[in-house]
This record gives sequence, C-alpha cells and structure tokens, in this order.
Amino acid sequence: MKFNASFWIRLSIFNLFIVAFLGVIMRYKIGFDFPYLNQKNIQHAHSHFAFLGWVTHTLYVLMVNYLSQRLSEFDFSKYRKYIVINLALSYGMLISFFFTGYSIVSIVCATLTIVNNSFLAYCFFSDFKKIGQYSPSIAWFKSALWFNLISSLGTFYLAYMMASKNFNEHLYLASVYFYLHFQYNGFFIFVCVGLLLDHLPVLIQGYTYNKNIFKLFFISCIPSYFLSTLWANLPVWLYIIVVISAFMQVIAMVLLFKSMWIGLKNSSVLNSFGKLLLLFVALAFSAKITLQLGSTIPELSKLAFGFRPVVIAYLHLVLLAVVSGFLITFLFIRGILINSISMKTAIGTFFIGILLNEVVLAVQGIASFSYLPVKYVNEMLFAISLLLLTGAIMMVLAQRKSQEPLA
Repeated sequence: MKFNASFWIRLSIFNLFIVAFLGVIMRYKIGFDFPYLNQKNIQHAHSHFAFLGWVTHTLYVLMVNYLSQRLSEFDFSKYRKYIVINLALSYGMLISFFFTGYSIVSIVCATLTIVNNSFLAYCFFSDFKKIGQYSPSIAWFKSALWFNLISSLGTFYLAYMMASKNFNEHLYLASVYFYLHFQYNGFFIFVCVGLLLDHLPVLIQGYTYNKNIFKLFFISCIPSYFLSTLWANLPVWLYIIVVISAFMQVIAMVLLFKSMWIGLKNSSVLNSFGKLLLLFVALAFSAKITLQLGSTIPELSKLAFGFRPVVIAYLHLVLLAVVSGFLITFLFIRGILINSISMKTAIGTFFIGILLNEVVLAVQGIASFSYLPVKYVNEMLFAISLLLLTGAIMMVLAQRKSQEPLA
C-alpha cells in the first residue's frame, strides 16, 4: 500500500483547527456569561484531543514517512490501521469528554489508546532494525516511543484513583505531572529533535552530529521529572540529581543550537520565513529549558506550582510554542505545507497568536504572585484564541490547494 503523507497531514491540520475551536469555547466561557456546557469537560476534550488528534497523530505520520523513505519494501498497511485507530480513539475521547467528562467511554478509549500505542511502537522498532545505514534520528525515535509507553503509568494510576475513589491530592498531582513530563519532555520533544536531525543535512552542507546531545537529553529525562515534584520535599541526594539533570539539559540545548546556528544562518536552502519560524521555536525552547533550571530553586518551584496561571502558561509554552510551533515549522520547511502567500499569512497569524498568548499568560502568572488582578485578561485571552482559530482555519484552507505528496 502506497503511503501518502500529504493526506494524513491534512487531517493533522484539520485536527489543529478543532483544538483551536475548543480553546475559543473555553476562553469564551471564562470571559463571558455562558452557562451552557461543562468547562471541565471541554478542558479534558481539548487537552486529550490536542495530545492525540493533533500532536501524536502528526508525529506518527512523520515517523512513518521517515521509514518510507529508507525502506525499499515498506509496508504501510500495518501502520495505516493503527493510525486510523488512533484517530478514531482521539475523536472518541473528544466526543465523550466533551459531553460526559470522565466516563466509561472516555476511560475505555484512553485505555485502548495505550494498547494501540504499544502495537505501533512494536511496528516502529521492527522496521528501525531494517535500516542498514546509520541515522542519529533512530535513537531519538526509539527513546520517544519508550517514553510514550512509560507515560501511561501516570494515567493508569489516575484511573485507579477515579475507580477506587481513593483520592490523594499529592499522588494525583504526581501522576498528572508524570504523564505530562514523559509526553512533553519525552515523547514529543524526542521525536521533534529526531525529525530535525534527519533534515539538518539537507539544510546545512556538511552538518556534523554531536552524539553527546542525545546522551545528555536522554540521561536527564527521567530525573528531570522530579522538577515537577519539588513541593514533595525530596531527599537531598535526589534533589542534587535533579539539579544536575537540569544543568545537563541546558548544556545539551547549547550544543544543539551551536551545531545549527551558523549553518542555518547561512543556509541557501532555507528561506527567510523558514529561518524566522525556526528562530521562534528556538527561543521558545530556550525559555522552556531556562524555566526548568529556575524551578530547581525549591521556594520558586513551590511558588510557581502554587499558582494555576503559572502552570497554564508553562504548559502552553511547551505544547503550543515549542511542540506545535516546531511541527508547523517542520511541515513548512519540508514542503508538506504549501509555500504560498496564503499559507505564510496563516502561519504568521497563528504564530502571532502563540506569542500574544504566552505574553498575556506570563503577565497573568507574574501578577498572581502578588495577587494582583490583570484588567480584561480574560477578554484578551479570548481575542487571542480567536486569532489562533483564524490562523488554523487559514492553514486548513490554504493546504486544500496542495495535492503534492511529502517529498
């Protein structure tokens, strides 16, 4: 069966539109009087579909595309059924969470997603072995798939607490952050870096890969989870390991950027718009790593995790600015998103929305430290959500003009 990445990516962009639309509904309910629909249910639908329908689906498609270009006898049929199942379960969770919240349907869909991820991981691991030529991306992809499976332990414990009614606030938070950490910093980030490393030789003539980048990110990934649990009064020995892991990620980031900076700056393959998008993502990733390092200060960590606006700002920074920003950028510089004025306008609109969203959330988070209300913050965030939705709609419409398969 022939693999047409362009078709599957068009579905990704449509799913991004749905995520943005749910964001508008949530922001409208917060800023204005709208008694209909349950805000918590919409939030669960929004987050789960963003993870599975948008990010995970896109990452799977791009990894399949990676394999299709390297295996002469690539069998897409086995991947097709699992990608379709992932989409079906994503829409199942979208609908069930939206209308019923945590129910038997949403829990069953979430459980089946873990099973489906396991089968997909097995397929990827089997095909990675068939690639004879060395590729630095494979180590990143394999690690990402393992981190994706490990993250499910957090959801299993959450499901246990929901089913047993044995609720513990600290264990609940630890489970949520466990899942988020290994999704964000494990699965999402590792696949993104793997995709980037695969394409860098095309953008930079004579690019050389530093294997220490992977070693530092991989070794630090597991202990850096405890950056989210410093409020739990960790033992001194574990705290020291956590601090070291935070510094390791800073060093790894510097090595990654150092290996790219001059080459991308002088690249004749990458146009100025693509360079600008990559710079945006690089700055967002730098902010993420810097904030992680800052969170090693226990007092600052407890203060930050004690204020919901700060947590929301950080989560949006990672998922929206870093991960979603990178995926849109990568799809554009690879040529899967059509290079047209309408698409550039759409992406520019979406990225401006990301930037404004982070600025307003950051101001709200900083103000919350002093318990100072920010005037019209909810109205501003609603307007920004409309801007993000507009950018997503424009991308959907612009991409409909493109029928070219991913090269």
